[in-house]
Amino acid sequence: QTPFGPIFAPNITPDRDSGIGTYSFAAFQRAMREGVARDGRNLYPAFPYTAFSKMTDGDLLALYAYLMAQTPVKATTTPTRLAFPFNVRPLLAGWNLLFNRSGVIEADPAQSAQWNRGNYLVNAVAHCGACHTPRNMLGAERQAAYLDGALVDGWEAPALSELSRAPVPWTQDALYEYLRHGIAAEHGAVAGPMGPVVASLAELPDSDIAAMAHYVASLTPRAIPVDVAPLVAASWRDLGADATEGARLFAGACQSCHHDGNGPPVFGANIPLALNSNLYSDRPDNLLRTILDGIAEPARPGLGPMPGFRDSMNDQQVAELARFLRQRFAPARPAWQGIEQAVARARQLATAP
Repeated sequence: QTPFGPIFAPNITPDRDSGIGTYSFAAFQRAMREGVARDGRNLYPAFPYTAFSKMTDGDLLALYAYLMAQTPVKATTTPTRLAFPFNVRPLLAGWNLLFNRSGVIEADPAQSAQWNRGNYLVNAVAHCGACHTPRNMLGAERQAAYLDGALVDGWEAPALSELSRAPVPWTQDALYEYLRHGIAAEHGAVAGPMGPVVASLAELPDSDIAAMAHYVASLTPRAIPVDVAPLVAASWRDLGADATEGARLFAGACQSCHHDGNGPPVFGANIPLALNSNLYSDRPDNLLRTILDGIAEPARPGLGPMPGFRDSMNDQQVAELARFLRQRFAPARPAWQGIEQAVARARQLATAP
């Protein structure tokens, strides 16, 4: 889903009729660098060719060889039909002139080899900015707000810059643990669209994960250590004395897993909610979608699934639970405004095809 309408991803198996089986490497390279299909059609930049254009020829050739070695699958994709003028694909040639700065990422001699590797992986191959950088009215990434966070399909891709709302600053070690294992002890576990990303990153060697963490950590000032013990302890003080509806819902639906750490992590990892970045965000979207649909398929073994409550809680109950979680575990942050409308929006998005 995009602000311009739904865009359907095509078949990229090497089927000759419905896939990319007739693509030469030159045609594949042009698609990856310029966003132009084999038949000359301009591709919509929901396909992140603006990032892939920065990949080396050797990596593009390896990717081409891998795709062409897959089993061909005959599967016709629903055609993308956007409203005028976005359906006029030749106009994308002008968009490319404005926003596609193609060219392989060059190593910065002033930086370490690890930093340069991370820069290449984050900004070319992994295209992290496609989700974590906000876009302008024409759908291009706003480079002046690089990795400052954005909303994608109703999920917030949080800021990876100094605008991060995490109660404990992200460090290189924490970023490595999150990308490698899907969980960071002072931040929480991966969920939503980031889950499949972390699952895919399992294929990467440790050195590449470490390089990505090193690069992202370099974008923010050096983190000042935070003593998390008082923060966690304060959030659980007198929890049983809270008689609000939100507290009652938490006790019945959440506390058996999200306890204060004194009980066993029977169902998977248990990170204190007082450290969960989603509760400190300016938006409740990620929290609401997790409450509604849970985490059916954890990104990595051992994290544990979480049930969703869309069928057992109505909108008012979800709103009350979200209010309680914000007030109890992120008391320094202001209450979310328009929470009922946000719940209705999240429920609708979660059920959209």
